Amino acid sequence: MNDTQGVRISKLMAERGLCSRREADAYIERGLVFVNGERITQLGTRAAPDATITLAGEARANQANQVTILLHKPVGYVSGQAEDGYQPAVVLVAARSQWAEDRGRRFQASHLKGLAPAGRLDIDSTGLLVLTQDGRVARQLIGEDSGVEKEYLVRVDGKLDERGLALLNHGLALDGKQLRPARVERLNEDQLRFILKEGRKRQIRRMCELVGLRVTGLKRVRIGRVRLGDLPLGQWRYLREGEKF
Repeated sequence: MNDTQGVRISKLMAERGLCSRREADAYIERGLVFVNGERITQLGTRAAPDATITLAGEARANQANQVTILLHKPVGYVSGQAEDGYQPAVVLVAARSQWAEDRGRRFQASHLKGLAPAGRLDIDSTGLLVLTQDGRVARQLIGEDSGVEKEYLVRVDGKLDERGLALLNHGLALDGKQLRPARVERLNEDQLRFILKEGRKRQIRRMCELVGLRVTGLKRVRIGRVRLGDLPLGQWRYLREGEKF
């Protein structure tokens, strides 16, 4: 193992989807990471990019117990920390609001520890919000190289011509930075479907403003392969075993 060459082990672990960097550091400190069969305990240790990295059984068991929660967020709740007197969406995660049809797992207070949103949904938007204890899920959904699609149903006020629709699909910039190509289609006179692979702040609302539209309602209905489905407003369920984004 060479401390001056190679790549930080925590970075390699995150890139391979083993865990988040923060989790990697915690596992390294506890002696739960092995590189080419050697136990690593020193933070910042580096290794070759093709090194074999494995987790001890305790770390794998810890990951197996981490939960991911799907919440149908109502208007009026913020995704992250409380702000301006508004409550964070995580306050809705309680035994009383677990979806009755979610029978695979019972709610435990320990599932709230370290539970954080993997992505944001504006206070005035509804729909699917993911909260997770699992750094692998968070990285998949909000990592810099994330390519996971997010689908929205958007009600708008205003006239949209073909040029405007083309611009929504590709050609707009926010804050001086070009947006990735999107898939935007007209569903009816006042509703659009947006499919995005990025999540800039208030992106859809700002995109619509640039083509003369005002958003009157926004609902996220899908993240990757996971759909909101019949999950009632204000209720939540666990990500099921075998269910992948």
